[in-house]
Amino acid sequence: MRKFLIGMLFLGASFGLKAQYGSLNDILTRLEERKGVNQNLEAVNIDNKKFVFINDEADHTERDFIVIKGNKATYVEVFDDKATGESSSNVFSGDIVRNKKNIISLRADLLENKKVPIPVTKTLLLTRQDNILYLIDVNTKARWIDEESFSKVKNKTKSKK
Repeated sequence: MRKFLIGMLFLGASFGLKAQYGSLNDILTRLEERKGVNQNLEAVNIDNKKFVFINDEADHTERDFIVIKGNKATYVEVFDDKATGESSSNVFSGDIVRNKKNIISLRADLLENKKVPIPVTKTLLLTRQDNILYLIDVNTKARWIDEESFSKVKNKTKSKK
């Protein structure tokens, strides 16, 4: 009788662990997606994609864009001064290199078609979270969202209201 109870307890515990393993595995998968690790995004085409980063400070708003066309890229900075309402922009152009580990290196050495002495460089990690493409700046952890995805998310929230 004692062996039977221990056996039933063991059997019940093993079913409980299997159920917990499934939910634990889902949690780990979501965490890996957030960090951008273990994602196979080699097949994702980033040609003709536009990524957006918006930074809202106390005195100004900064909107940055990265437009990728083949191995060429355009990096645009737009600054909106909140006090005066004026906007200014810088348009850099250069090239990108993408490796098999989802790392994208941007080097923009032309400012409005004039060579600059120190190019703008960005090292970005391509990641997908909830079917939305992001570029995460490796150095600053800034998240650049794919403009198409951003438009879809924005439209979904408007339609829910």
